[in-house]
Amino acid sequence: MFDARIAELLAAQELDLDLLDTIPGISRLAAEIVIVETGGDMAQFATAHHLASWIGVCPGQSESAGVNRSGHTRHGNTNLKRLLGVAAMAVVRNKDSYLAVFYRRIASRRGAKRALVAVMHKLAIAIWHVLHDQVPYRELGADYFAKRNPERAMRRMIKEANSLGLTLRFEPISAV
Repeated sequence: MFDARIAELLAAQELDLDLLDTIPGISRLAAEIVIVETGGDMAQFATAHHLASWIGVCPGQSESAGVNRSGHTRHGNTNLKRLLGVAAMAVVRNKDSYLAVFYRRIASRRGAKRALVAVMHKLAIAIWHVLHDQVPYRELGADYFAKRNPERAMRRMIKEANSLGLTLRFEPISAV
């Protein structure tokens, strides 16, 4: 009975629900919750960062006299914050996605909890872009960071090989 009523009320947002379903970690039920909590209209949020701030997944900033202290996230919308937390935990388990690689990069430097909030922030930004621009989510891929900065990837590989007692040599592939 309730499911039928919810489906009837969300019939007008069918396209938005399908687009949100393309975001990793966001299921159909999660997409319905996002539409219900935000209203589905992203015009009320000037930018994606305004949405992330409203949800409460922005990184905290606490600086006084040039001293940076621990920044806490805002309270924000607890329903969406909880939903994004569950979605982020699901996303980071998939090893071959951009968000999982992003999580591991941040977690190695800042810790697991801060990295999870960073992934939640990325998901909030993706939600805004998907609903605002009416386009499906585009996965950047697990090799995005290596393609973006190949020299850094080579330095990392050389450093790992050296720590194992091996030497590496890179030679460009000749075009055939």
